[in-house]
Amino acid sequence: MKVTTLVAIILIAIGILAFGYQGISYTTREKVVDIGPLEISADKTRTIPLPPIVGGLALAGGIVLLIVGGKKG
Repeated sequence: MKVTTLVAIILIAIGILAFGYQGISYTTREKVVDIGPLEISADKTRTIPLPPIVGGLALAGGIVLLIVGGKKG
């Protein structure tokens, strides 16, 4: 398998995943109260949004690479 074909497949997969998830979520733990031996913390979920244009560009780039890579060989 050629490198261009492999990169194209990876870009297409990333594009499809970006459309499906629309963002990356992660959880952090923050201290809410810290008074002597008493310590209270809370879990906060945050999301890094992925705009649909990122998924579209990755998908389009993968398709273009797949077509161009196939024509060269």
